[in-house]
Amino acid sequence: MTAEAIETGPHAGRDASAPAGERPLRIALLTYKGNPFCGGQGVYVRHLGRELARLGHSVEVIGAQPYPVLDEGVPLTELPSLDLYRQPDPFRTPGFGEYRDWIDAAEVATMWTGGFPEPLTFSLRARRHLAARRGEFDVIHDNQTLGYGLLGDLGAPLVTTIHHPITVDRELDLAAAPNRRRRASVRRWYAFTRMQGRVARRLPSVLTVSGSSKQEITEHLGVRPDRVHVVHIGADTDLWAPDPAVAEVPGRIVTTSSADVPLKGLVHLVEALAKLRTEHPDAHLVVVGRRAEDGPVARAIERYGLRGAVEFVKGVTDAELVDLVRGAQIACVPSLYEGFSLPAAEAMATGTPLVATTGGAIPEVAGPDGETCLAVPPGDAGALAAALARLLEDPELRAGLGTAGRERVLARFTWKQAAIDTAEHYRAAIEAHSARPAARSRR
Repeated sequence: MTAEAIETGPHAGRDASAPAGERPLRIALLTYKGNPFCGGQGVYVRHLGRELARLGHSVEVIGAQPYPVLDEGVPLTELPSLDLYRQPDPFRTPGFGEYRDWIDAAEVATMWTGGFPEPLTFSLRARRHLAARRGEFDVIHDNQTLGYGLLGDLGAPLVTTIHHPITVDRELDLAAAPNRRRRASVRRWYAFTRMQGRVARRLPSVLTVSGSSKQEITEHLGVRPDRVHVVHIGADTDLWAPDPAVAEVPGRIVTTSSADVPLKGLVHLVEALAKLRTEHPDAHLVVVGRRAEDGPVARAIERYGLRGAVEFVKGVTDAELVDLVRGAQIACVPSLYEGFSLPAAEAMATGTPLVATTGGAIPEVAGPDGETCLAVPPGDAGALAAALARLLEDPELRAGLGTAGRERVLARFTWKQAAIDTAEHYRAAIEAHSARPAARSRR
């Protein structure tokens, strides 16, 4: 259900399970983009918002395009940008009548000069919106906007989630750039990361999703370690669950990836598939994500003659996506780096055996090699091919890894526990914020 269609109030469908003696909180959850089918930010907002509401809290998501899909009981307040990157006309120039104020002009000017404006411009719009609603929220939770507009007094304490520093993406994109001109373009596009670093260093409370991300945040952004707190996220284990009625498709390997993002490592998986098919000709890859018509992945598919063996799907429903993973013999996460890896947790929750790299926080999620997954070094197509072949040839190993993987997710990575832990940090932030005026008055 889209947020626009929700007619129930913010208290609908709750478990009413907030801790005894603690009043429910009024939470503003900010997200400068919320597409639930591309990237983890939309998934985070949707599931965390739902579980916070089930705990009895009042959650309002304030977001820009692409707007998040939210569950019943979590309303969306639209804070629209100019939507300059929308399909099918990305990098468009708006008509004169679309401009509303100086923030819109700044958004277009930044795009025209090769930068990415949305974190800054959303933060400025959010600041203006929150100022008009001062006193309506107990806490404001920013989902990795890290824009200048969120500094200073917002009328409520600020908690920010940093999934991982975007400087990691910047470094990987620079490493993949083929020439000086492309490197200059990458540096300009990622210029906003300087702002995000400056803002992050001034934040009193930062949440992140893994120990690996915490280390990256302290090293790349210079945030003090005592200000960064790990709250693991997880899978919707009711939705992402085994279903024996779904038939296993021989040779199917499934992954979630954007074809043109080097960090996701899809080109290495395509190379691995080419090696794999020499001995397993029925092996084929289903990619949940957008097909790139040009670039390393498209060229690799053509070079290895894999046009009929690699399928891209997008825009599927939750139920269709889960069945797609259930029907696979193997799920694969070939990323060079992940701050958490929701696709790994979700695939494991269905009982589908996992092959994953050791990039970033993936081992924290996927667990030990040979126990809950098969682990390979990032960027190693040969190791990927060997692990995939091993699983295709061993049904008993597939079954064992699938069972152990679901048990690991149930024990460690659920959205309900993420919401409980996040709410504890909200209360700590509120308490610290309330103590500041008293501390200043004693000076």
